[in-house]
Amino acid sequence: MSAGFFVTGTDTGVGKTALTGALACGLRRRGLDPGVMKPLASGATRGGSGLVSADALFLVRMAGVSDDLDLICPVCLELPLAPAVAAELAGQRVDLVRVEQAFLRLATRHNPMLVEGVGGLMVPLAPGVLVEDLALGLGLPLVVVARAGLGTVNHTLLTLARARARGLSVAGVILNGMSADPDPAESTNARVIAALGGVRILGVIPRGEGVDVEAGRAGNMAALVEEHLDWAAIMAVLEGDAV
Repeated sequence: MSAGFFVTGTDTGVGKTALTGALACGLRRRGLDPGVMKPLASGATRGGSGLVSADALFLVRMAGVSDDLDLICPVCLELPLAPAVAAELAGQRVDLVRVEQAFLRLATRHNPMLVEGVGGLMVPLAPGVLVEDLALGLGLPLVVVARAGLGTVNHTLLTLARARARGLSVAGVILNGMSADPDPAESTNARVIAALGGVRILGVIPRGEGVDVEAGRAGNMAALVEEHLDWAAIMAVLEGDAV
């Protein structure tokens, strides 16, 4: 089984896709062959060959992989809702066995694997199944992406508490979207979360410029992650150091 990370968020819209793609870029620069997955995606657009996830396409471009999109995003739903709800309203069934099989196939080709979740840990994927269940099944440590600004302490500590209650290991937290002129909340959130959450802060990433996942534009995100991420800690986890 590949090493890797399951990238989750404290909420939707915190920048998981852009950060996952930039993380893949950084790992490739370090001589690794990262695989990427957006196993379940909603809000997909309809094209000539069916539904396509902009998130999945973005990850493909950033990681430089040539794997089939059906493996990278085996469950693609049109309505921009939690997958369980989007599937129900579309009269579809979410096939989690297909997701697991796709992950196993990709994990034989790439090491490490970067798997991006949907929203936060408790987003429903199928009846009785949450994102946290998928993360447990894949056996990857979590990277939690959180907003840099006011309110993130509560959201992040709740996410960490839930992860640990479910037995998930947490590699660390990335705070995303720091302002050029940080306010008091942004200036103190990282150390408060580290102290109260007993967690490593893997990076505080400034707000990106020119980043548009839907349009496939990475802007300067890869450069920001290269400069501001704790790569020594990332590599240590991938090399088997305890989380």
